[in-house]
Amino acid sequence: MSKYQTFIFDLDGTLLDTLQDLADSVNYALRQHRMPQHSLDDIRRFVGNGVRKLMERAVPLGAQNPQFEDVFACFRQHYMQHSLDTTRPYDGIPEMLQQLKQRGCRLAVVSNKMMAATQELVAHFFPEIEVAIGEHEAEGIRKKPAPDTVYEALRQLNALSPLPGYTAWQAERMSECPAVYVGDSDVDIQTARNSGLPCISVLWGFRDQQFLKENGATTFVATPQELLFC
Repeated sequence: MSKYQTFIFDLDGTLLDTLQDLADSVNYALRQHRMPQHSLDDIRRFVGNGVRKLMERAVPLGAQNPQFEDVFACFRQHYMQHSLDTTRPYDGIPEMLQQLKQRGCRLAVVSNKMMAATQELVAHFFPEIEVAIGEHEAEGIRKKPAPDTVYEALRQLNALSPLPGYTAWQAERMSECPAVYVGDSDVDIQTARNSGLPCISVLWGFRDQQFLKENGATTFVATPQELLFC
């Protein structure tokens, strides 16, 4: 039995294998603007800091390229239309979420993916998840690794009282409803640290174990089922 009652999950590389759809949309936008395309392994290295950073890494000269905003807009439009083409949950993820839900655990997703895409994918694949938060810095909530999206998810789950700016983690609430952050990347490790939460790093995602260790990971799971006993 897990000691945690609240699970905050990353999305890409943790719950969903989204890599091929992301790569297809990146390369579509690059082709439309006669720019060199990237391999799947390139895209794997580029993801993790939000779609704008993904495109900055994919476009020659990044944001300094005069065509960058057009390429970025092209990517966003294509991805919103094709985010379900090949994207699927990793094996064992739906069953693990169902078991956590049956135990009365509270479940949320925080992602650096666009808000609309995050909520669409979570609603489509994971009805057990109560809260899904994506990138929406226009509302003053910074993307990961800042703790803002984690705090907002905890607030919506009633696991964290609303404090101005969500700048302080309340230890008494943590003891009442112990929470954990689950992700697959260095960004997730930093996010958990900045949020004051323990972090579980999954080994089926976009980063390997050695990379995760080098970036401070200490707790690993090799299968979704292991999360039921952490």
